[in-house]
Amino acid sequence: MNSHLRKLTISLVFLALAGTSILAQNSATIRGKVKGKDGVAIPYASVILENTPLGKATNENGSFKLAGVKPGEYILKISSVGFITIRQNIKVDAGDLLTLSFEFEESVYEVPQLTIIASRDQLFTKIPGSADYLSQAELKLLSPISGNEAFRRVSGVHVVEEEGLGLRANIGIRGLDPDRSRNVLVLEDGIPVALNPYGEPDAYYTPSIDRMAGVEVLKGSGQILYGPRTIGGVVNYITANPSEDETVSLKLRGGQNGYFSGLLGYGNTFGNTGVQFNLLRKQADGLGVSTFDINDFTGKINFRMSDRSQLGLKFGLYRETSNSTYVGITQVMYDQGGNDFTNVAPDDRLNVNRNSISLTHNYRINDRLNLQTMAYAYSTTRNWRRQDFSYSPTASNLSGVVWGDTSIPGGAIYMRNGTGNRNRQFEVAGFEQRINLEYNLGSINNELTAGYRYIYEKGYEQRVNGSFPTSDSGDLITDEDRTGNAISAFVQNKFKLSSKFSIDAGLRAEFYDFERHVFRNKFGGEVRDTSIVNGSSVSEIIPGLGFNYQLNRDINLFGGIHRGFAPPRVKDAITSAGVVQQLDAELSWNYELGLRTSLTKGLYAEVTGFYLDFSNQIIPVSESAGGTGSGLINGGETTHEGIEVGLSFDLSEIRDVQYNVLLDVTATFQNATFAADRFQNIGTESVNLSGNQTPYAPQTLLSSALTIASPFGLTARVTNTFVGEQFTDPLNTVVPSANGRIGKLDSYFLTDLQLIYDFPKVENLSINLSIKNLSNERYISSRRPQGIRVGLTRFTSLGIDWTL
Repeated sequence: MNSHLRKLTISLVFLALAGTSILAQNSATIRGKVKGKDGVAIPYASVILENTPLGKATNENGSFKLAGVKPGEYILKISSVGFITIRQNIKVDAGDLLTLSFEFEESVYEVPQLTIIASRDQLFTKIPGSADYLSQAELKLLSPISGNEAFRRVSGVHVVEEEGLGLRANIGIRGLDPDRSRNVLVLEDGIPVALNPYGEPDAYYTPSIDRMAGVEVLKGSGQILYGPRTIGGVVNYITANPSEDETVSLKLRGGQNGYFSGLLGYGNTFGNTGVQFNLLRKQADGLGVSTFDINDFTGKINFRMSDRSQLGLKFGLYRETSNSTYVGITQVMYDQGGNDFTNVAPDDRLNVNRNSISLTHNYRINDRLNLQTMAYAYSTTRNWRRQDFSYSPTASNLSGVVWGDTSIPGGAIYMRNGTGNRNRQFEVAGFEQRINLEYNLGSINNELTAGYRYIYEKGYEQRVNGSFPTSDSGDLITDEDRTGNAISAFVQNKFKLSSKFSIDAGLRAEFYDFERHVFRNKFGGEVRDTSIVNGSSVSEIIPGLGFNYQLNRDINLFGGIHRGFAPPRVKDAITSAGVVQQLDAELSWNYELGLRTSLTKGLYAEVTGFYLDFSNQIIPVSESAGGTGSGLINGGETTHEGIEVGLSFDLSEIRDVQYNVLLDVTATFQNATFAADRFQNIGTESVNLSGNQTPYAPQTLLSSALTIASPFGLTARVTNTFVGEQFTDPLNTVVPSANGRIGKLDSYFLTDLQLIYDFPKVENLSINLSIKNLSNERYISSRRPQGIRVGLTRFTSLGIDWTL
């Protein structure tokens, strides 16, 4: 770890010195502040000097500074989600220091949708707890090929690569298991994307980062307004809204091994109607172990029905075919080298089809009362053909294809002449209404949010066993459906006790009724038709309390406590034999206390301490988590404690420089352990897991980014990521098994380089060169679902962005 940190320090110091050594000559500086009509600062607004490469986002206080501006006349463009774009003509001379102030007006063309931070809920004043926002400008600088690269920039978030491209995100927050992002509520424009949000919260479909305008991550007590899962946090992907003028955008990127990503967008506003359409095509042929084809079409239409009423329609069609597989290589194959991206099951195929539609309505009853309504429905088909295999040379029905070293027990993979086709279809329909009311209670100003939501979900599952490696049909082994109905009601009130101090008190009630109906299964080795039906329900009251205290203009204190809640998956709570397992809901008390501050001009910092106390954490033992596929178990008491740190240093805020230099660092130091006696049988021995670390919870996570933007159009960025060592099983096994499925994961260090050139004389045209894993570090990213997954090696891509 010391060598990794030394590399990080040297690279940052070297590049920082390079950037700070160039002082402004014969140039001007533009600085300013952006706020709303209510006087509240607008962070993360995009500030661009048109027809130049100069631009940045406003900081947490709504301020910005553009240095190194050549003398001349320009148009300054300022934009943000939910507001009318500002364009102002300016003229600067050499040596000028121009100070400006801007006031946003809310856009009437915005599609009404639920956002956590990016719209009018500003980070410092309204969010009761820690939160992060990745803006469109940040995503451009990252040039991500997957969402994993974006989430690594957020403190407290750990992502595990499964196939290197992030087709299925595995996100863990504050030491929680990242498997299939089950402990995270994932939304797109405020609407759930999980297969079934309550009964099957698995991220087999993940929104493509390529088409996003931003990403929100909420970890504090404010998440109790959302649901059903309020344990780790909320991730909300934000898509672009219709543009005010006709806009055609094209983003193309190509790289090694047939990698291609192309996004074509069209937006316009016709009278009271705004439209935005995006078509994404993404593919690769042998990138790592991955081959895939993705077509993703989305559309947004906004109808301005009156000055107070807006209706939004959104729809999406997603089609994916990939060679995704569960089986990875063995430890023996990894140690021998040269086998990192061996595809041991080349005939495995995963097809994911998703259709979605939503209607959102925003009605401003008066200046202090607003009603939001959302209705949505989506269906997801996830059919997966996976070839059977064994680690035993005496297994039945062997195909003769063998991978690995047969001389070592467990060191070889024996492929079999058969498939298990896991065919699943999911349906979801939801309806939500919430009011936002500003009112006075005596001398105290208040903001009330209250509402309810209803979600209906249904899942159909079949397993069909084929007789050869490419069989899509065969013997029907299992056939069932699972149905759930959920109702929740929520209320949260912000008490503005003074201009500097506010308290948020909230409460959510959850009720989930579910049923499992088994039509066919294997009983005592015999497959037969049946009709087994059983059901159960879960209910919980979920409180939350948070505060914000603006000590002075530069220091903000925040903190909170909330109840963590997540219902068990239906097929784990009720067995295939119809037995109710009495599997408890996942419950915790989550605490945090933090500080946001401007230490000095240009230097911003945030420090958050957190403590998660689980009375019962659910420990996955499903196939996706590397287990036997038998579901989940009550894991008992666990605790997660740690500190998250974020630092941002903007050199242009301190002195006039010809090059804009920005350095930011995030760090997470955490410890997630089993907190009470819990025993696991190993042969004839019973081992107490108390004090052991929970799986896939690295104690150290570090990320840094140094960005240097030149006045002639070139921007360079170096991003570093450090992930500490982690255990992969509750026993904290250090020595890896021969088959690679358990054993400690060593720490690893990644460096990415992005070069972006904005053509000074061509508006909105840029090219970018991206090199991921610059040092070509070899590392194991995961030992599950069924064997070693090796992280992506050095990857180079070239892209072009053009907006007309």
